[in-house]
This record gives sequence, C-alpha cells and structure tokens, in this order.
Amino acid sequence: MPREFQLCGLGNAIVDIFLEVNDDEFKQLNFERGTMRLVDLNEQKLLLTRYQKQEPRLVSGGSVANSTIAFSQLGGDAAFMGCVGDDRYGLFYSSEFEELGIDIGNPIIVNEATGTCVCVITPDAERTMRTCLAVSSHLAAKHVDENRIKNSDWLFIEGYVFANPATGQTAIREAIKLAKKHGTKIAITCSDAFIVNVFGDALNEALAQADLFFCNESEACAVAQTKTADEAFAKLKTKIPSLVVTHGPHGVYLRHAGVETHVPAFKSEPKDLTGAGDMLAGAFLYGITHGVAPEKAARAACFLAHKVIIQVGARLHHGTKLYWDECLAAVR
Repeated sequence: MPREFQLCGLGNAIVDIFLEVNDDEFKQLNFERGTMRLVDLNEQKLLLTRYQKQEPRLVSGGSVANSTIAFSQLGGDAAFMGCVGDDRYGLFYSSEFEELGIDIGNPIIVNEATGTCVCVITPDAERTMRTCLAVSSHLAAKHVDENRIKNSDWLFIEGYVFANPATGQTAIREAIKLAKKHGTKIAITCSDAFIVNVFGDALNEALAQADLFFCNESEACAVAQTKTADEAFAKLKTKIPSLVVTHGPHGVYLRHAGVETHVPAFKSEPKDLTGAGDMLAGAFLYGITHGVAPEKAARAACFLAHKVIIQVGARLHHGTKLYWDECLAAVR
C-alpha cells in the first residue's frame, strides 16, 4: 500500500530575506563576499533596519525546506519538520507551506523569533548570507514526528542541523532511528563544508546509515579528504549506496540504482546562485520516487537548477512542473 508521503524533510525553518545591493553599498557592510555567517538576533535586526526602506522580498526557506517545496511543486506528496516562532515571519512561513500543500503539523513555538537568512545579492550574482537561526535551532528529538516518518518513502535530513549538537543532532538521531524502524529510506544533504570540518563525527555517523548523499565539490572533498570532485566521487561511492556530487557548471556525478554516470550541466548566465543545490536535490528525489530513470531525473534536476540561478531567489515560483516535463521530453 502506498505511503501518504513520498518525502519528509527535516531541517531549519528559515525565512529568506532578499536584499539587492550595488558594490559600493556592499563595501560599506564590510562583509566577506560569498560567505555565510551565523549572527544573533540583535545583529540581524540591525542589518534589516539598515535596509528597511528597500522593502525586502520574503520567501519561506531553509535548505531542505527549499528541496521539499520543489518536490511538492513537481507534484509529490511531502511533509516537513522544523520550528518557527509566533512572529510575522513564522506566520508567513506556516501559511505559505499550507498554501503549498506541505504537511508541517504545528511548528509554531510561542514567544520565540523565527529564523531568518538575509541574502545580500551583489551584481556579480554572488550571495552573501547572514543567518539568524533563532527558534529553528530548537529543533530537537521531541519535534520529530514518528507518524510522518512512518508514512514517508524517504526522510531527507539537512546538514545544517548537525551544527546544533544539543538539539539538532538529537533530532537527527531520533529521525534516523524511526526511519530504520519503519523502512523509510534516508537521504542527507551536506549543506556546507564547515559541517564536515566542525561536526564531521556526527555527520559520518549518520552517513553510515544513509541510503543517499547529496554534496557539492567542496563538501565531497571535505568528507572524502580528496582534492577534486571526481576523486571524491570515486571514494564516496564505495561507502554510500547512492550518491550525487554536484560540480557547478561541469554537471553532476551520479550513482543510484545500478546507474553510475556523469550528467552535464546547462549553460547559464547566473544572477543568483542561491538554492541551486536545493532545487537539484528536491527534483532528483521527485524523479526517483516517481519512476524516472536516475540519469533522466538528474538531467531534469540540472535543468531546474539552471532555471533557479538565472533569476534572483532560491525557488521557482512558477513553471516548475512545466520545465521538468519539457526537459524530460527532450531527454532520450
């Protein structure tokens, strides 16, 4: 009997706040270009106050949340586990997920601030992020819903959650335990190389039980202790049953269900690199849970990632399924 959900995500519930600035404005911020840094609530408020006249664009996000949304946009049945506050951002987040048809239960924690990620976009299409985890970092074992995991084909775990040893890592261990109990397959996305460098023991413990691992070149090299994406892929494919290593404009190394190949990327002139990996993971998971051959799923996922980076923002708000069908029709 088919399960209620094909995918259940576990991750930080973050509202992305997009600010577009010119190079002079960016210089005044004194940020290192292209970095992601965690900040406290007061520092985040100061940054937002500085640009309060710009009317920034809000989008519900978080790495695995973005993937879960992409999965749902393509027609998959999805659930998500994360925590938000009862402020304007938390209400925005929960209402948007409800509109998207994604089951998130009751994620609102009273008298807490919702996690936010200010994405500063510069003319070179680079994004510099300042993330305030706020209540999203409270995600712990008590928030893991056994029913949703039991009723899902796949559990998808966000690497950033490893960064909270006292809470997030307990949530991951509980979720993996329940997935194993109920025969739910486990996918993990690395999220950032610093997760490997700082929380590598916990990540490797989880990877030993995972069915599928998503990572980019720098993350793969950090896990495998190699210097190139192809070397990392060759090493990691012997340790994890299924593997997707993204290599930017060079495409994707893939191993899944007896298929091992390299899938080329689509030529792009990027405006904003945010969310490409999230889209690719969500789309690939949709493909393999809906009867699409792995190499075709990866090719179509690359096409959607291409569509994400030629616009500003981590998600596609229109045409996701149309682009997917268009690419599949062209792949023989």
